[in-house]
Amino acid sequence: MHFVETKGILSAKNGMNLYRGCTHGCIYCDSRSRCYHMDHDFTDIEVKQNAIELLEDALRRKRRPCMLSTGSMTDPYIPPEQQLQHLRQALELAYRYGCGFTLITKSDLVLRDIDLLQKINRQTKCVVQMTLTTYDDVLCQKLEPRVSVTSRRFAALQALRAAGIPTVVWLCPILPFINDDHQNIAGILDYCVQAKVRGIICFGMGLTLREGSREYFYAQLDNLFPHLKKRYIQTYGDQYSIVSPRNKELMQFFHQQCAAHSIMHDNRQIFTYLHTLDQERDQLRLF
Repeated sequence: MHFVETKGILSAKNGMNLYRGCTHGCIYCDSRSRCYHMDHDFTDIEVKQNAIELLEDALRRKRRPCMLSTGSMTDPYIPPEQQLQHLRQALELAYRYGCGFTLITKSDLVLRDIDLLQKINRQTKCVVQMTLTTYDDVLCQKLEPRVSVTSRRFAALQALRAAGIPTVVWLCPILPFINDDHQNIAGILDYCVQAKVRGIICFGMGLTLREGSREYFYAQLDNLFPHLKKRYIQTYGDQYSIVSPRNKELMQFFHQQCAAHSIMHDNRQIFTYLHTLDQERDQLRLF
């Protein structure tokens, strides 16, 4: 872990990453791709030590509240967060300045901040997004070795629901020849139904591989699934988009199940929901 000073914290769409790099060890991680120009070891977490100061300054200057977001590149609940509590401070600022908040994580450490998440949701809007890739905890520990296993994430989703905080699940990535089977997708969807998630984001059954992430993924295949790298290379070559041979049937099943249980499953609709403050609350605030 190392500390840096940064010039800005919020993107044009009010997204932020308080940290760079990750120690979760997920074998498929796209954030390892060289196109992101990370000039330090990926597991050497970069902490933006002035991030909270910059965030408060940015929120103070805003003319109206907005939806803030984090977690697109680095899970905000990586181990250093337990001590540094930068995310918790960001949540406190969001509440103080009347902003909404959405975050993406694979950690049940999110429950540490359930009090603040509730306060934000009561005042404006708060949505927790949770990634689920495999129903089986044993397989999960192989694919995502240093993160909360799926059953613990499911328990977190249930706790968030009980606290009145809406949730969205990312059903991705689904790795061909590893977890692209009906039983796995059905198990994840059953978790989502039980937890009463608001929506499920899915771009298809597959994953993306770019320079940097591809090499790491193949090295992990050699360790965990001998001979599977050869099958990937023979099937996909150097393709960026890796689509499961079962994509059509599994996506059909996915959409059918979501529709049957009134779960949002149109990605554009979900993203609009995630990044827009509720209009009714905005209008009430004006009066």
